[in-house]
Amino acid sequence: MVLAKQVPDTRNVGKDAMKADGTVNRAALPAIFNPEDLNALEFALKVKDRIKDAEVIILTMGPARAAEIIREAMYRGADKGYLITDRKFAGSDTLATSYAISLAVKKLAPFNLLVAGRQAIDGDTAQVGPQTAEKVGIPQIAYALELLAVNEKEITIKRRIERGVETVTGTYPLAVTVHGSADDCRPRNAKRLMQVKHARTVSELQTETRDYTELMTARPDLKIQEWSVADIGADVEQLGLSGSPTKVKAIENVVFQAKESKSLGSSDKEIEDLMIELIDGHMIG
Repeated sequence: MVLAKQVPDTRNVGKDAMKADGTVNRAALPAIFNPEDLNALEFALKVKDRIKDAEVIILTMGPARAAEIIREAMYRGADKGYLITDRKFAGSDTLATSYAISLAVKKLAPFNLLVAGRQAIDGDTAQVGPQTAEKVGIPQIAYALELLAVNEKEITIKRRIERGVETVTGTYPLAVTVHGSADDCRPRNAKRLMQVKHARTVSELQTETRDYTELMTARPDLKIQEWSVADIGADVEQLGLSGSPTKVKAIENVVFQAKESKSLGSSDKEIEDLMIELIDGHMIG
């Protein structure tokens, strides 16, 4: 099971990027597949390549348009997807989000692996994956870099640590968060794209001008499941702004500019003077 998120493209943050209530104005920004969740998808697909009859499920929480990344994942090799969507989820921070996702994960149990990107670019907290694992009650391996070995009983992973890397083996069920320096996700498969390009959620089907009834009856695998607050049995008080202790004060786009430069020679005195300058300016310490 892969946790994925559709995020606003933070390369295009403007003055309208934040609402009055401190939440991100997602309608004002282009939406993309969170980059590190693509690394997580590739990790899961590599497991699928090595385990016979393995299945990769995509689980995402967001507005109706978030179904776009489920289709994108299916084009690349995922088997099916679930979208958790409801207006009552709006404004959820990592605590409320992991609560909702953990309920959906429990509903989809049993499973072997729960895989997520290390963090999303719209928050950079790296909290949802570990929080979800904690709420589901399973062990976790964070900062995964490479899949070394896997079978029906256990998995061996190389992961990043503060001063290098280490090799860890875990048994199922297990959560894994994947680092952005892991392998990039494979591209879309043309044959797979043709097979699942009509995959839709119920909400999307209601807005279509074409009648998909016959196609969905003949191809139930094209139906992207859509779950609301009621479907996962969530407590509304633990969702949205009411269930979110984190409050965003401001969002801004920071552009680094080189306004001046300094050339140094190879003498120890020049390097020492630069170090003193950086320490005095509180740039390093």
